[in-house]
Amino acid sequence: MEGAMNRMMSGVADFALGLAPSDVPEGARRDAAMMLLDTLGVAAAAGPMKAGRIARDTACLLYGSGDETHCARMLFDGRRASLAGAAYAAATQTDNLDAHDGYNPVKGHIGVAIIPALLALAEQGGPRDGAEALMLVTLGYEIAGRAGLALHATVSDYHTSGAWNALGVAAMAARMRGLSAAQLREAVGIAEYHGPRSQMMREIANPSMLHDGSGWGAMVGISSAILAERGFTGAPAITVEAEEVAPIWSDLGTRWVMQAQYVKPYPVCRWAHAPIDGVRDLMLAHGLAHTDIAGIHINTFHESDCLFQGAPDSTSMAQYSLSFAVASQAVHGRIGVEQVSEGGLADSDVLALIDRITVAESEVHNATFPHRRDADVQITLADGRVLDSGLVHARGGSERPMDEAEIIAKFHDYAAPVLGPDRAQAIAVAVTGMADGTAGLDDLRAHIYAPAGS
Repeated sequence: MEGAMNRMMSGVADFALGLAPSDVPEGARRDAAMMLLDTLGVAAAAGPMKAGRIARDTACLLYGSGDETHCARMLFDGRRASLAGAAYAAATQTDNLDAHDGYNPVKGHIGVAIIPALLALAEQGGPRDGAEALMLVTLGYEIAGRAGLALHATVSDYHTSGAWNALGVAAMAARMRGLSAAQLREAVGIAEYHGPRSQMMREIANPSMLHDGSGWGAMVGISSAILAERGFTGAPAITVEAEEVAPIWSDLGTRWVMQAQYVKPYPVCRWAHAPIDGVRDLMLAHGLAHTDIAGIHINTFHESDCLFQGAPDSTSMAQYSLSFAVASQAVHGRIGVEQVSEGGLADSDVLALIDRITVAESEVHNATFPHRRDADVQITLADGRVLDSGLVHARGGSERPMDEAEIIAKFHDYAAPVLGPDRAQAIAVAVTGMADGTAGLDDLRAHIYAPAGS
């Protein structure tokens, strides 16, 4: 890469290579621990699902390494792949159960790539101290989040998260592997060039196992760092070095993206969450059963209105649904893995209610997107009464946050059925101990590689 490092890239290099655990505010450190725990819960629950099995098997077939110093065990599986392959498999697995954290301004997800990459890289050394590991998680979130903001600000298409979370992975990998500032610049440039700039709305229109491209983002990020480490060069990352994005990077180290993440209470697209919560709120407030409901009307923002609104025929379609998700909440009082898995797709009560749900785009809710995910819901009862939710903010974000106890409870809800309650508890204790200074990364790593049921 020719030319002197400009001030934005220099600032990114200083941050990525110089950030210390003591530089991370306590609130951001605790949020990093909660994002780590939440992601592990989703990864565990996604392990038995078809997409995760395919991703892990494919990593073994195609993305192995002949060098033991560049291998890693796959999460909740134990088989070995290359560093990039192990990160790809875990990120793809997690991405295919749409319950992981997200960042509203980029309409996408960070931890789904950062955390699998961290844990793959940790197989070959790196931090053992819990605070240092959480610092690395935070580092990845800060750079990936700003890369996403810069991409959205400079291109017309809405790209999947893999397009920009690759840069956060590359920066974190560069720090963990001891790269220089010059090598970091090459790694970020390679990651930006090869990051999967796939068009998200195509996936929304045709839901599949592609999801948000984060498996490829994780693979590209680690591959880019290894390439740079060995002398490969890349073009300057314009999402970092272009003058027009300088304001996005100017608050690096002073404003913490980590503290602006949302946690999902439901394993479906975030765009469906406010309507789900509107129905949930009304049914809880009025003691309703689904048999009391004659019809549901949803007013929401454009992107939410674009979600699939019929009866899904795959778990991928169910996770990008609106009417199916709302009907599932109304019928079951929850949306868990079982509702969006194959067995839940044929639920006769849910399918019957879908036909009584209508959706309309609202300019009021368009005006607050993407910084908020708002909706309002009206439920018409069998006796003719109409109940109105008023403005609803999606739970799990800054307007209606989930506290640590709720996040930990969600982790157990997702992980315990697959891993068993004792192993799930050991993981939760290790992660919370990392935040409290009573546990290190190895305390966590002891529980996360063995296959489910071990």
